[in-house]
Amino acid sequence: MTQRRAVVQRGLWFEEFDTEVVYEHRPGRTITEADNVLFTTLTMNTQALHLDAAFSEQLPPFNQRLVNSMFTLSTLIGLSVAQLTQGTIVANLGFSEIAFPKPLFHGDTMYAETVVTDKRESKSRPGEGIVTFAHTARNQHGDIVATAVRKTLVRKAPEPGRSVGPGGGSPRNHAGPAHSEEDSA
Repeated sequence: MTQRRAVVQRGLWFEEFDTEVVYEHRPGRTITEADNVLFTTLTMNTQALHLDAAFSEQLPPFNQRLVNSMFTLSTLIGLSVAQLTQGTIVANLGFSEIAFPKPLFHGDTMYAETVVTDKRESKSRPGEGIVTFAHTARNQHGDIVATAVRKTLVRKAPEPGRSVGPGGGSPRNHAGPAHSEEDSA
């Protein structure tokens, strides 16, 4: 009997990222009222626009509750993880250029896509590189509801025979700080 080759679901190693690709993340995520209320209350955000239907219905131009923008941002990033960084990321180095051009409402479905805008080897951490992502979230109508630029520290592919973590992702016994100041810029 022949042994089958195992394929472990993971994100991409530094070398696998391509700046000429649009990574489309599927499936999408339909946002429910429970999602919005739970996230909003867990984060101690008392904004009535997220929690109070009677209050929100009185306020133009939307006349309904809005999905918490921090939930929108978190979900945008989360939708990209399985395809891009599952088990291969070392750390998020920072977020910039965050925008919410249109709101999400209860019942909307969010889809995400990512473009790699830059990648370079780390100057201080051999075996790792810095990848910059431009994330975009759209609702079910194709309207852009969020954008964000995220800079990450990502592992390079392990050398043949090198030990990797239980999910096929992070190398074991990886020492040192998550990043240095020279990596942040």
